[in-house]
Amino acid sequence: MDAVRLILTSRRALAGSGGRAGILKEVWQAQALAQAIGSRLAVSGPPELRGEALGLTELAGRGCGVLGPPDLGPGDLLAARLTELDDARRALLDLGGLLGEVSIALVGLAGSLDDQGTYWQCMEAIDAADESRDRVLEMLRKLAAREEREEREGALPER
Repeated sequence: MDAVRLILTSRRALAGSGGRAGILKEVWQAQALAQAIGSRLAVSGPPELRGEALGLTELAGRGCGVLGPPDLGPGDLLAARLTELDDARRALLDLGGLLGEVSIALVGLAGSLDDQGTYWQCMEAIDAADESRDRVLEMLRKLAAREEREEREGALPER
């Protein structure tokens, strides 16, 4: 399935999640999806994105690690469904939005918790999501710079 469709699916699931377990499950799913997208871009994305994409993979993995894996049924792992990443720019725009929503959901959850252990897990997951989003924004800046450079080079008169 295409990355953009998977991100949309994740956003809907996060928005519809209820209660602590549901929110944590969807946050984990979103981080795992970010990790998969980062890995795909690191291996086969535009060369100027590969370093940031590798960083995204590591940060999103940290976000998954602090939360621990949720109880998922067979075929429920969104990241495992990633087969296409046709439009890197669109996927990164949407992924940035998803990671912002992850942070907001975690802030809301953390504010309602009495359990200190889960509270600190949420804080660490917020940090990972915010840092992952920073990597996504940097990749978008690099793509925009590349597009601008290509437009300028294409606009130069032939000699």
